[in-house]
Amino acid sequence: MSDDFDVFVSRSGSRLLRYAVLITGQRADAEDLLQEVLVQAYPRWRTVREQQPEAYLRRAMTNRLISRWRSPWSRRRVAELPDDLAQPDESGRVDDRELLLDALRHLPPRMRAVVVLRYWLGCTEAETAAELGCSAGSVKSQASRGLQRLRARLEGAGATPIDVAEENHA
Repeated sequence: MSDDFDVFVSRSGSRLLRYAVLITGQRADAEDLLQEVLVQAYPRWRTVREQQPEAYLRRAMTNRLISRWRSPWSRRRVAELPDDLAQPDESGRVDDRELLLDALRHLPPRMRAVVVLRYWLGCTEAETAAELGCSAGSVKSQASRGLQRLRARLEGAGATPIDVAEENHA
């Protein structure tokens, strides 16, 4: 069992960490979140691996983040964090990436998860709904409101955001 789990983590760990960074907005928080979920999944690995393990772990991370967000302690903690903690990458798209990560950070966790799953990871509405345990209608409304908030925040920061909805229908 241990070898199977290790192989899964080595193959999927970077994708799961990327998702965690996108929904938390901070690499350190993402690493902690992923670690907690992996520790929680390990004893149940025989059952988890028979399902869709990546989807299971993404949903577990989303649920854990939402639970944290609801906690009064974490709201105080988040309010105290400076906005400049995200690590810039050296790809030449640092400014746009930082603006987008900052805008994502300001979305509620469930809305952030919907936007990341739909538009960053390319999941369908049905896949997103199944992963988050909600209806396709909820995914549509959360995605619509999330994109609207992202556009407003990015335009306020002077960016020229791409209209994802138009791009997907082109």
